[in-house]
This record gives sequence, C-alpha cells and structure tokens, in this order.
Amino acid sequence: MNWKKIWIGTLIVIIAGLGFYSFNRDQRNFEIAKNLEIYYSLFRELNMFYVEDVNPNKLVKTSIEEMLESLDPYTNFISEDQMEDFRFMTTGEYAGIGALIGQQKGKIVISEPYEGFPAQKFGLKAGDIILEVEGKSTENMTTEDVSNLLKGPAKKVVKVKVQRPGEKKPFEVDVVREKISIDAVPYYGMVENNTAYIRLSSFTANSSEDVKKAFLELKQNNPEALILDLRGNGGGLLQESVKIVNLFVPKGSEIVSTKGKVKQWDKTYTATSTPIDTAIRIAVLTNRGSASASEIVAGAIQDLDRGLVVGSRTFGKGLVQTTRDLAYNSKLKVTTAKYYIPSGRCIQAVDYSHRNEDGSVGHVPDSLISEFTTKKGRKVYDGGGIVPDIVLEPEQLSNLSIGLITNFLLFDFATKFAYQTESIAQPEKFEITDEIFSQFSAFVKENNFEYESQSKQMLEDLIEQAKEEKYYELASEEFEVIKAKLEPQLDKDITVFSNEIKSLLKNEIVSRFYYQKGAIRASIVDDEVILNAIDELKSPMSYTSYFEPGIIITMKRP
Repeated sequence: MNWKKIWIGTLIVIIAGLGFYSFNRDQRNFEIAKNLEIYYSLFRELNMFYVEDVNPNKLVKTSIEEMLESLDPYTNFISEDQMEDFRFMTTGEYAGIGALIGQQKGKIVISEPYEGFPAQKFGLKAGDIILEVEGKSTENMTTEDVSNLLKGPAKKVVKVKVQRPGEKKPFEVDVVREKISIDAVPYYGMVENNTAYIRLSSFTANSSEDVKKAFLELKQNNPEALILDLRGNGGGLLQESVKIVNLFVPKGSEIVSTKGKVKQWDKTYTATSTPIDTAIRIAVLTNRGSASASEIVAGAIQDLDRGLVVGSRTFGKGLVQTTRDLAYNSKLKVTTAKYYIPSGRCIQAVDYSHRNEDGSVGHVPDSLISEFTTKKGRKVYDGGGIVPDIVLEPEQLSNLSIGLITNFLLFDFATKFAYQTESIAQPEKFEITDEIFSQFSAFVKENNFEYESQSKQMLEDLIEQAKEEKYYELASEEFEVIKAKLEPQLDKDITVFSNEIKSLLKNEIVSRFYYQKGAIRASIVDDEVILNAIDELKSPMSYTSYFEPGIIITMKRP
C-alpha cells in the first residue's frame, strides 16, 4: 500500500474542501454586502423622490420587522422605546399604577386594578373611564399610549382624570406610582382535603422560588397530590422551568436540551439541586395557551414519568431566543436553537403552515410525526407541543356568550352590580341567583343587544351558494323554514345557555370584590379540568396505572 499517495490524496481533498468553504464564505459575504448596498441606495432614492414626505424611522422599522417575520414569529427587533416592556416580560416588574387597562367602545377603561397596588389603594375601580393622564386627553389614544403615560418613576405622582359609570361628573385622582411586581404565582391553596393546587402564570425571574415557597407552605397540610396549573402560561425564562422541574425529580435528571446552528447553543440542562418531593402524585394542567417554558415543564414531567399531563395540547413553541445588543440601546431577540425534552422529541411544531388562528399547533400530517418513549417505555410523539395523557378539550362558548363578552355586557353589568352591592359571599360560596340572572337578562335587553348565530350565518352562505348554482328555487320553502328556526331568539337562547353565562358572570362579579385571586378561587369550584385531575390523583393505583410500559394514553372525558 502506497501511504505517501494516500496522504497526498487526503491533503488534496482537505485543501479543496477548504478552498470550497472559503469560496462559499466569500460568496456569502459578497451577497450580504451587495444587498445592503442595494437597500441603502433604494432607501436613499425613496426618501428623496417619493411623491409625499416619508417617515424614515417608520420605513426602516417596518422593513426590519417584515424581514424578521419571514424567519419565524419569535425573532424580533426591540427598539429603545420598547425596552421597558421587554424588561417587564422577563422580570415581571415595572413602575406604574398597577392596573390592567383596555379599550371599550372607543374609551380607555380600567379593566382590573391589581390588588394591593396604587390604582386600588387610591380608589380606582374596574369600569372607570380614563379621560386624561397628566392633563393629556386620552381621546384617539391606544391602550399602549395610555399605558406609557401611566408608567414612570416610582414614588412620583401621576394625575388621572376618570369618569365613573353612574356618576355625573368626572374627578381627578393623584396616584403615587410604585414599583409593580406581578406575582408569577397568583394563587395557591388546597383543593379538597389532600390535593395542593398552584397556579403559575409566567416564568419570570425567580418564579421558581415562588413555586417552591408555595409548595413548601402547602406541604404543611400533608397533601397526597399536587396540581400545577400552567393553562394560559405563555412561558418565559428557560432556567426557571428547569428549576421548577428540579423541585420534583432526582438530582442529575436531564430536563431539557437545546440544539442550534452555532455549537455554543448546544446545551443540556439537568437537575442540579436536591429535590423537595419526588413521590407526591402530580398533574400538570395545560391548554393551547401553554407555551415555551410551560411546555418544557409539562414535557419533562411526562417524559420522566413523574406525573400526568391533563387538558389540551400545548401551543408548540420549541424555539430558543437569545437577546443580542444592537446600536442605540436596541436589541435583537433572535432564535438560536430548538428545545428537546428528555425523550428526545422537539416541542416545536414541524412548520408554521399548519397553525390555528391563535398560532398554536394545528393539524400535523401523520407522516411527519415520529414516535419516542418515556423513561418507563410509554409511547409519546412529536409534531409540535405536548399531547396530554388525559385529553380534555375545552367546551366552545356559544355565539351568544361571545357576543356578551365582546360587547362588554358582562363587564358593564358586573361594574353596575358592584356599585350597587356592598359585599358578596366568599368566592367559593358566591352564586348567580335567579334574581341576579333576571337582572342581567333585563340589562341585556335594555342595551338592545343583538347577535348572529353561527348556524344562521352558515345557512345564509349555503343559500347564497344555492342561488348561484340555481338550486335555491327547488328547496326555497325548506330553506326558509330552517332559517326561521335558526333565527336567534334572545329570551330562548339566554335560558338555553344560562349555565355557561352564569359561570362567566360569576367570575366577572367576583373579580370586582376579590380581584384576581378571588376569580381563580371562584373558577376552581366548577372547573372540569381541575375536577378530573383531582379524580385521577385520588387513587394511587389508578394514578400509577398510567405509567405502565407500552401504554398509550389519550383519553377524552366529558
């Protein structure tokens, strides 16, 4: 064998490869430089010769945002004026009055003052219309505009002029801003005698400590099971999700790994601390609003066979973002890697073309789904998001209820009720009586509420299609009979959907008297997902049966 020739041949291949790499790199750099020069010259010509004055900042920002949107929904440009909102997303803290505001019928309205913060302490209430902030009219302003006016240095006064429903004259309130810290754990407590419950709303800095503190306090009640509610939790900091899983799994357990194009983003995150409890029965609640860090927690608990996931399929966001500093105090939040949970499956949906309207995972073809196994050998699948062990799809609201929400009739009645009522029973005990429901029905009619049923709209679309295809005349009488039966009748429908409406109205009214914690306490009583989770956690034998090797569990319950 001629080793000299082999070495020479190998060297030639290596040199050729390096040359090809160098060529590709130089070609790529040339393409970047060329396109940047084209962009600059195009922008210059546009700015000089366009028929009307253009806003350079707006044009550039639009081009940046459109460019990043073509990559994925999570790679974003954060301008200097957005830094305060970015810090709030990661820390849960800002300086302001502590109130959720919204836009209703062209007015900026306080949707909910946060309990214990300035808005509530200085007497502002849900339903108050914000007319002015520091003498500036809020007319034609967006909620973001008004929010920015309300934020500012802590311990400084902000003057707010409001119009309270039911009162003739507006009045001013001097609210002293404070540092606002939104609780990552808005509520925790015992449900039934032996089940602990923790609601986690975000994965902000130190949220794992909040969960730990809540769980240690609840452990004093000697619970046999724990429900960790992650529904509607859009995620946050990766490290916080790792620490939360670490509370319940043995030290050294792999929790999540990340893999990217650049090797520095390839990391494996393990449980580095001694856990608090590795034996308590666990149910993690999820829905389509559970994303990112929520999916890491739910997926790791499922893959390690440490607990059950109950609810509906999660959002399907398995992309890791890293912030990079840019010029002029701006930042780029760029996708650098993907999440992989212990079984090896990726949380990220296969692509962005099969999404629901809210962006969550839609239909994924079976051919694109791969099989994985949990620690004990159960079969699980990728394709985007986490499919629960016990699937409980939420009931869809009727068009009537949707109409009552979007027209703010539930909100406005709760506001009126709160002004006329001194107090109500504790959240768990309060109920919408026949008298209250009768008052609400009358209130809806007084406001000349109208709504369309989806069935009627679909029928009208069918009639239009039948007319185009010349079939309508053949069945016109039948069409009209069905149309009459599907015509919305408020008196009838408000009775048919009374249970659904009462539940919505109950939570709205309770929040007026007991704020967010009270609304959560009230909703737990008849929350079907929580009640089903409690049932599954009650029996050790039933619970452990879910983790038998080879079992595929995707149950549906009423």
